[in-house]
Amino acid sequence: MTGRSGGDVREAGEAGEASGATLAELTTMRVGGPADRVLIAHDRDELVARALELWADGEDWLLLGGGSNTIVSDEGFPGTVLLVRSEGVEAIPDPELAPGRVRLRVQAGHDWDALVAACVERGWSGIEALSGIPGRAGAAPIQNIGAYGAELGDVLHSIEFLDADSGEATRMSAADLELGYRHSVIKAGLAGVVLSIDLVLEAHPERENPLSAPVQYGQLADALGITIGQRVSLRELRRTVLRLRASKGMVLDESDHDTWSAGSFFTNPIVSEHFARDLPAAAPRFPVVGGGEAVGEDPAPAITSLEELAAGVPLRVPERASERRVKLSAAWLIEHAGIEKGFRLPGSGAQISSKHTLAITNGGAATAADVAQLARYVVQRVQSEFGVILVPEPNLYGLEL
Repeated sequence: MTGRSGGDVREAGEAGEASGATLAELTTMRVGGPADRVLIAHDRDELVARALELWADGEDWLLLGGGSNTIVSDEGFPGTVLLVRSEGVEAIPDPELAPGRVRLRVQAGHDWDALVAACVERGWSGIEALSGIPGRAGAAPIQNIGAYGAELGDVLHSIEFLDADSGEATRMSAADLELGYRHSVIKAGLAGVVLSIDLVLEAHPERENPLSAPVQYGQLADALGITIGQRVSLRELRRTVLRLRASKGMVLDESDHDTWSAGSFFTNPIVSEHFARDLPAAAPRFPVVGGGEAVGEDPAPAITSLEELAAGVPLRVPERASERRVKLSAAWLIEHAGIEKGFRLPGSGAQISSKHTLAITNGGAATAADVAQLARYVVQRVQSEFGVILVPEPNLYGLEL
């Protein structure tokens, strides 16, 4: 059974079932063959009913929101694609919230950037740095979307999750999801459907020009002309983020083939500080603080006591007591492995974005096989040059790198 989320560029239809739709029509990379069947869930109850029906039948299923993080083979998907189109945002009363906070419940099929835009206009801060990210709200916690120093996990309160094993809808807290860098327990294999997400944001109803959350990313701070930790108006921050993303081809544009992509194709590698010492001095390194051990935090004790052994605790494998981890720049590794912006393999319809080496794009006539071939080439070049194995960020179906 398949059950991870992806996301769509073109609507397959307004009825409950669409026929003849291909994954190329339903994903931002615009590649992929047909699905056996495409179902559309227009609200929460329909989403629950259709998911339970699929699970009872025991057929393979693929959940799609905006199709921005999913790539399917040219042979298509041998099962049912369930399109999530449930929309709606409501404020949820929560007496436990501190003053100046608002809790929002967002249906899984709600367009993410439309949500950000609405929050900025209402003066609710916390997700403005995530402007321009394509897809639907339900996919956001699955890979803990992030950009410019902000992550969904910073503001996520909980989700409503329909568990594929039990068939029950339960509320999972942000802690339950074990969020990390592009990671959650759902992405790690917990099968089911996100029905809605709850966010806690700062509310500034009395402010005429409400401020953003503190800016945490150097490039964004430089573009705003401020220092890290300062705030600017919500509208100014959103405009700046959209401009920066557009300059990298990361804002969907029908006429710009650089945006026919799945966004960043590879995650930034996280390696030990010891390994990173062997990389060129110019290679960017960022301390890992969230989504893993904090910088300065030692691993678990390497010695197992006699009492623990007697109690059945497994023998611990010793680790370096002073091991630290750092995050590398996948874009820098790709560029310095000799792969330039706009690079393409001979005869291929896929290419590296002309704006950003971290994106693989559809030049207009690419196949899924073209995308996979170029991705394999990038992985091989980076591994050969630096000994680092890049990991794809999108969900891949019927494709291997």
